Amino acid sequence: MDPNNPPGTPIREARRQRVQQMLARRLSGVVVVAEAVRRRHNTSAILRSCEAFGVHEVHLVTGTFRPSKGAARGAERWLELHRHATTTDCVTQLRARGFRFYIADLADDALSPEEVPVDQPVAVLFGSEMSGVSDEARALADGVVSVPMRGLTESLNVGAAAACTIYRLAERRRALTGSDLSVARQEAFYEAWEAREQAARAGRAARRKLKLERQGT
Repeated sequence: MDPNNPPGTPIREARRQRVQQMLARRLSGVVVVAEAVRRRHNTSAILRSCEAFGVHEVHLVTGTFRPSKGAARGAERWLELHRHATTTDCVTQLRARGFRFYIADLADDALSPEEVPVDQPVAVLFGSEMSGVSDEARALADGVVSVPMRGLTESLNVGAAAACTIYRLAERRRALTGSDLSVARQEAFYEAWEAREQAARAGRAARRKLKLERQGT
């Protein structure tokens, strides 16, 4: 336990400022979709890349999903996650908000992450490890994006491909628009985080008190 910040005490100002500064650097114009990624480790790695590169919003087309602690390293706590029953539902919602929709796949006409237009909000979908993106996603896509291969390896693991793609799209969009997450969304996320943090601290304090009481009996 940190003697300067024991459970149950208010959140330190330095931590509050760090979270607020993180949110001020977030992008809303690049969104990632993970479609039925079967291996929990790979989806968690995608979440970690999104958080690291400042992408705020991730959509999961899946039934249930629990992040893998080793791969995600808690990144899911700092992301806005949305779950969808179908890819069509997800894409319909994103298109209504003005997003272009790309799939990460191998194709003769695939664009590199450097070529995908970022003047308009862009969403990119990563499919499952075994079968790639679904036919449903292909039918809905505005285009295909693929990381260029310079060696004999024809493709990358979905987690590695996502990291390469997300990084370049995020950097190019940020260079064009700056960090574009609205103040309203920053404040809403911060308030939700603060409420969770306070609840967690209160819970730890209650458990510690109960433990001390039991030790005293």
